[in-house]
Amino acid sequence: MHLHNKPAFTVIFCLLFCILVAGSAFARPQASQGQHNQSVQPTPLPPDVDASDPALPVWMRPANPSPSATPPAPTSKNAGTPATSDTDIVPSSKAPTGQVIKGKSGYEMIKRVQNIMLPVTVVDDRRRLVTNLTRRDFEVYEKGEPQEIIDVRREDVPVSIGILVDNSGSMREKRQKVSTAVLNLIKASNPGDEVFIVNFNDEPYLDLDFTNNLAQMHEALDRLDSRGGTALYDAVIASSDHLSKAAKKEKKVLLVVTDGEDNESRDSLEQAIRAVQDENGPMIYTIGILGSEGKQHRAKRALEALSLQTGGVAFFPKNLDEVDAISQQVAHDIRNQYTIVYKPSDPPAEGEFRPVKVVAHASGYRDLVVRTKSGYFAGQQRASAGMPK
Repeated sequence: MHLHNKPAFTVIFCLLFCILVAGSAFARPQASQGQHNQSVQPTPLPPDVDASDPALPVWMRPANPSPSATPPAPTSKNAGTPATSDTDIVPSSKAPTGQVIKGKSGYEMIKRVQNIMLPVTVVDDRRRLVTNLTRRDFEVYEKGEPQEIIDVRREDVPVSIGILVDNSGSMREKRQKVSTAVLNLIKASNPGDEVFIVNFNDEPYLDLDFTNNLAQMHEALDRLDSRGGTALYDAVIASSDHLSKAAKKEKKVLLVVTDGEDNESRDSLEQAIRAVQDENGPMIYTIGILGSEGKQHRAKRALEALSLQTGGVAFFPKNLDEVDAISQQVAHDIRNQYTIVYKPSDPPAEGEFRPVKVVAHASGYRDLVVRTKSGYFAGQQRASAGMPK
């Protein structure tokens, strides 16, 4: 019986084996095709991220190859570089500020979380300094939204000051009185201030680096080389950069004295304003000895813009004799400011501009005017070639 049924059993076994092999061969391509389709699905991006942005990390760019495409061979630029995977993504705690990173719940923008400090000057309706306000008398708005104030203080603290004096040909007869006024400003300032002096004509020159030595300042201001044009914007950008890199004091100020319109700078007024609008950028005071000529309208506009956007004041004396009184007024203004500290409720991303407004109300005062910066670029870093000495 066993020998008689052996051929039939062999035939049945062979048929079953062929069916199984055929089924396996049919199923394998389907599974492979399904996996391939899944690999080319575009990576979802946040709505505010431009997929064509060349700065977008490779791992965030949508994958758009056709199903039949094969991966390109590595070029000399990326040869040997392992493919980026989810395991290569930098944790959010270590990612650079402003980078879009892939987190557990999707994509996230790393934002800055740090305190913002605003130098603030307050005057009443008669333009007199108001120095007796408290924290509850101020309101701070960022992007139109109220912010929680951490601290308000008013104290006469040492500052880092850059003195920028026009040394163009038209200033030759004015320099002596201007130099005297600048020295009187320094004498009326906090004894702990550190000062550097820049003379500018066709380009800015750092004639004296940070010091509190009056004799050295006097010597630097007396270095007359009145010739050429006026590179005001270049001088502002270079001086602000020098403050950012070398100043030892937390509070920073620039004083600009000029008698005309910029006609030599490589950068524009708008670029100069942007360059000084970082989180701890300088407050700029300007003195324009412009006279009454109608052609000086653009010069006046530039000085007003530099001061207004940074919380300073633009002065336009009628004659040289007023410059000395103005310089001492600037010193008094600097020594009677508030410092407001707050932390943004919605931290900005790296490089984002945040408009700022400060309002003050207090009993006994009708209309208080607050001067401070109009806004700041978060984490802005400037690149500068520096100034010749």
